[in-house]
Amino acid sequence: MIESQSPRIYIAGHRGMVGSAIARQLIADGQTQLITRTHAELDLCDQAAVRAFFKTEKPDQVYLAAAKVGGIHANNTYPAEFIYQNLMMEANIVHEAWRAGVQKLLFLGSSCIYPKLAPQPMREDALLTGTLESTNEPYAIAKIAGIKLCESYNRQYGDSHGVDYRSVMPTNLYGVGDNYHPENSHVIPALIRRFHEAKISSAPNVTIWGTGTPRREFLYVDDMASASIHVMNLSKATYSAHTSPMQSHINVGFGDDVTIAELATTVGQVIGYKGLIDFDASKPDGTPRKWMDSSRLNKLGWSAKVNLQDGLTTAYADFLRNHE
Repeated sequence: MIESQSPRIYIAGHRGMVGSAIARQLIADGQTQLITRTHAELDLCDQAAVRAFFKTEKPDQVYLAAAKVGGIHANNTYPAEFIYQNLMMEANIVHEAWRAGVQKLLFLGSSCIYPKLAPQPMREDALLTGTLESTNEPYAIAKIAGIKLCESYNRQYGDSHGVDYRSVMPTNLYGVGDNYHPENSHVIPALIRRFHEAKISSAPNVTIWGTGTPRREFLYVDDMASASIHVMNLSKATYSAHTSPMQSHINVGFGDDVTIAELATTVGQVIGYKGLIDFDASKPDGTPRKWMDSSRLNKLGWSAKVNLQDGLTTAYADFLRNHE
């Protein structure tokens, strides 16, 4: 690819699990002009700093993968940080991208935008139809605001400025670059750490919270990156034909789900743990099922490729490289 033809692409959050996967995929695709900044170099909550960055760098495209993220414990402990930081980052990037003349932007959200009791699988039109899960409501509200920021700028500036800002909502993600913090991690990295530690210590059993019956959907992060780039590169006519101005987000899921018991068994097998897996039914199960309807994206020509066993194998190898 000739450099002059390669767009200048800013990846906000390039050090995170999703942002780094998008960067890897873009580089593999031959993109040569990626723009990145660490948090130390650019505080995305500082509007003046973000404005100066866009004025200087003048990107052609933006992947908005920056976010403050965490599990239930983190969301419950730091609700003010989760809503404030995510709202500020989204507002600053979307507005300053528009000010700088950026026409193409992709915002990455989360499946937690949907109501706690949304019908399964969760379709895009379930947004704003019911009460959110209370434990991550501040984060979810911020992500919903991000979708509506993109839609609002499209509606007001689409015709006059060529603005084309899109949103994708991933299911539960895992893979290379995940967070394995003992308290603030999500279910797959938490299980990888626990099973690994049980294997090393020859623990006779690993106890999982709940009954093991809730079902969850998991998507390998490189699949999420390929879906993001696929959606970014769709023609405006194609994207518009499959969305509407006030419901423009697109779900990104694996297409199938597993029980927590099945997940735990698979993680144990990948890690080589030989002990027993117990379930503590006195602990909460959470929502019975969280499964995304990805049919809209499938019709647009994308589907997941990495199965759970292969994805977990790669994730465990990454854990061993970086956390041992």
